[in-house]
Amino acid sequence: MLQLSFVNFRKGSYLVVEGKAESDRFFIIQSGNVRCFKATDTPGGPIKLLGPGDFVGVIPCMSGHSQIETVIAITDVTGISVRRDQYPELIMRNTPVAMKIIRTFANGMRSMNETLTKLTLNNVVADTPEHIFDVADYYDKAGFSDIAVYAYYQYLKACPRGINAGRAKERFIVLKERTHAVYFESTPDLMRVYPKSTMIFSESQNGPDMFIIQEGQVKISKVVDGNEVTLAMLKKGDMFGEMALLENKPRSASAIAHEPCKLINRQNFDLMVATQPQLISRLTTMLADRLWSMYRQIDNANLHDPLHKLIDILALQVEKTKINLSQQNVQYQTDLTPYDLANMCGIPKEQQAESLIRLQSDSHVRFVNGKILVPDCRELVKQAAFYRKQNNNA
Repeated sequence: MLQLSFVNFRKGSYLVVEGKAESDRFFIIQSGNVRCFKATDTPGGPIKLLGPGDFVGVIPCMSGHSQIETVIAITDVTGISVRRDQYPELIMRNTPVAMKIIRTFANGMRSMNETLTKLTLNNVVADTPEHIFDVADYYDKAGFSDIAVYAYYQYLKACPRGINAGRAKERFIVLKERTHAVYFESTPDLMRVYPKSTMIFSESQNGPDMFIIQEGQVKISKVVDGNEVTLAMLKKGDMFGEMALLENKPRSASAIAHEPCKLINRQNFDLMVATQPQLISRLTTMLADRLWSMYRQIDNANLHDPLHKLIDILALQVEKTKINLSQQNVQYQTDLTPYDLANMCGIPKEQQAESLIRLQSDSHVRFVNGKILVPDCRELVKQAAFYRKQNNNA
């Protein structure tokens, strides 16, 4: 039987503290108000306040990572304490609570996408169908014709009389002759297979599909002003595409097969919620993990030295695996190329070669068969934490 406890916090007390080791519970505020802040917040910036019905500490709790912000009570506060192991039962008994958490995560991810893109590429883009042409043009010029042809098709579908329709049609006809792109239109197929470097969906595209990766890797990315930033690299078991279903808005980022992929396609989210609470629990955990990673990526975007950025974003990949960092000399072989890592940091292409030469000379990193190996995970994470602290104190 589900039994939740009430916790009282006096005005001025801390509910959670940034950087503290993972918590096994989160709080639903029943009464009172709290303020949330991070060490990297800009003085005089917007103040984040939460009140009754809001959640505190849910991202670190459900992801199993350290706290991402400090939360202090600005009035006396009463909260409902929910342990991580109680969440599946909470879903079965109170689906609206779970859905509010998931929708809060979805809204947060869209906002974080914009923040991360602005910090990394110094700009954001209007979320309109016209932007699909910019995406297609970027990949076309970069030589990724299988990605470009899909985006050109989606642009022509969304904007048949758009200002770039003539150019898009011309390039689509040229590229279609030799393309390996698949699924230009949504299908009811439960299983889809995507060759490497083909597009699953484009940012600013409408679509009802959500996917679960059965095999392969998927890159989530955005294109702004002729530059690409990698927001996430997803692997077997991860879900993606849920934001368009939850918010009924255009895609906020593109999904591209980084390796050959087999994907399970799901379209009826409401039916899934009603009949598969275990999948909703898994989705919550996955979104929490992705949001936690995006908070860390924003910290990374505030670093100035490209080498520091590369070391820190590599440390993030280690932290995401939850490797035991109490032991020395624990190695981690990534699936990332040096250029994957540079794109995750948003390092401009003209600076990547020099930055990666510096990375190759760093003792915390080795390049093995074109992929990155971490020889000592604990030392790498410690070094990245030092760079972040050094940057915050500058």
